[in-house]
Amino acid sequence: MPPVDSSLAHQFAVDVVRALRAAGHQALWAGGCVRDQLMGTQPKDYDVATDAVPERVREIFGQRRTLALGASFGVITVLGPKGAGQIEVATFRQDAGYSDGRHPDAVTFSDAEHDAQRRDFTINGLFFDPLAEQVIDYVDGQRDIQQGVVRAIGDPLARIAEDKLRMLRAVRFAARLGFALEERTLAAVRQQAHELVIVSAERVAAELRLILTHTNRARGAELLADSGLLEVVLPESSLLLQDGSAWSRTKSILNLLVAPTFAMALAAMLRELQLAHEGSDLAQVVFERWKLTNEERDGVQKLLREEPMIRTARTQPWPKLQRLLIAPRVNELLGYCEAVSLVHEGLAAEIEFCRQKLSLPAVELNPPPLLTGDDLKRLGIPPGPAYRPLLDAVRDAQLEGRIATTDDAVALVRELPGFAGSHRPADSG
Repeated sequence: MPPVDSSLAHQFAVDVVRALRAAGHQALWAGGCVRDQLMGTQPKDYDVATDAVPERVREIFGQRRTLALGASFGVITVLGPKGAGQIEVATFRQDAGYSDGRHPDAVTFSDAEHDAQRRDFTINGLFFDPLAEQVIDYVDGQRDIQQGVVRAIGDPLARIAEDKLRMLRAVRFAARLGFALEERTLAAVRQQAHELVIVSAERVAAELRLILTHTNRARGAELLADSGLLEVVLPESSLLLQDGSAWSRTKSILNLLVAPTFAMALAAMLRELQLAHEGSDLAQVVFERWKLTNEERDGVQKLLREEPMIRTARTQPWPKLQRLLIAPRVNELLGYCEAVSLVHEGLAAEIEFCRQKLSLPAVELNPPPLLTGDDLKRLGIPPGPAYRPLLDAVRDAQLEGRIATTDDAVALVRELPGFAGSHRPADSG
């Protein structure tokens, strides 16, 4: 999908409202785009609410320009021109029952006021008429934006009963916007936090990614803990929360990360716990629990495993350090270790040393290997476990400057114990 141009998306959102109005229907911008606009932020996408039923929306915009994937919930996706993205057009509705704690059992089409009342938080329950440039507010959302509060619409317990994921969404909005969780809403989240387990692991992980990679990630972690949700999604954290110093260090490391990947943020969250659970692999536990990607799991494991070496870089043998610096994800590793070092030592001299080494000419930092497995095979060594220690020994000697040519490497291999133990002449006759 091509990148979306914000000005084209804005114009497309106006055009969708205008087309629905021209066809005799009510139509308003709804939800997060209204909130963002009122807060002076350019919306990333737009949603439109209307009294037109899904079939009518498709008639107005045409079958080829619409997708009916959400039609059962009254939602039709309208495809915009190139660069304008797409817009979800939702029919005003009321929801009847949420027996699975996530989705309405049935929907009834209604009007704008009832549609606002069934939404999650007041700051997301606003409408905007882009033609008249007028806010329509049935839930006092403007007041809560001005006061910096995330407040459930109506009864907080009822809103959470409808959709348990709203508890994590409340934390996400409060953290990302720099808002407070309204007292009754926070109390309801604390009371129902244990119910989050019915939400799919994938949806939980998606919210946690948004919380922990945002600029306000430390505040997000704090709200997760304060609301009781952290101990539900990460039961091991109870030990962390009991240790004020360890929890404070964790939040400080999170805060000091610069534009972190999820792997970096998660490593920061697990670091103190991993130290307390030496011998276990918390990254693997969380990977299985949250259904993370292999890349995320591998990243967390790498950061936790290699942190001690990077933070003592100047004392490490150069070949050992060099291998870390030329490996994939080195920028994640150094960024994570820098935050840890700043919290623990107040400076990051070791990381600066590593960055200086990274500026070395490529031929010096990462010269092509002198030998490969194919070379060992040609020397008559059958493929097997002996390859790795032999190739590592040659690479170490190369990086240390003790050998410089393929002939040197072959001569070294012939002197190594692994060669004598695994060598069978290729030509015995």
